[in-house]
Amino acid sequence: MTEETAPAPQPAGDRTPAGAPEPEPIRWFGTSWVDRGGDYRIRRVLVPVGALLAAAAAAFVLRLAVDGIRLSDNGGFLNVLLVAAVAVCSLLSAMRTWKVLGEGKDRLTGWMAEEKSLGVVWIIGGVGALLAYFVRSLTEAPGEAVRRADHERALARYERRQSGRGGRPGTKAPGRAKRRR
Repeated sequence: MTEETAPAPQPAGDRTPAGAPEPEPIRWFGTSWVDRGGDYRIRRVLVPVGALLAAAAAAFVLRLAVDGIRLSDNGGFLNVLLVAAVAVCSLLSAMRTWKVLGEGKDRLTGWMAEEKSLGVVWIIGGVGALLAYFVRSLTEAPGEAVRRADHERALARYERRQSGRGGRPGTKAPGRAKRRR
């Protein structure tokens, strides 16, 4: 007995034709950002709240760490230096997160593109990254602009290829002969 796999049914709200490029999912949103359905709006409310709660929890953990250093009586200069280091790491991490969400990870250059060597900075600056995620999620699904632009470019390329076929999806563009071997 052989079983044939049927193509997946197209969702009712999907406006893309069969064979067209699929949109890339976004974390927490999946592909609901394409047509901005009902669950998209619910997620647009829940994601900022979750990011703000996570930022508050991360700030609390950092506060405990800084208080632990302060209790060790190492001096005022060390305490100021530690707070300044956390603030700088948070600022750098927020700037990097904002750029990733606005332009895409592949557009990072210089120090922002460093993953491994600056990993500790990104971890210490997690509060800044979460706050940037929160602010970005107030206007759109984080990363939606990048994914939407990529998806629209892919759809335009697909439509250009299809229009060259004269509306018949199974044929080649006119004037192109089959290559002989």
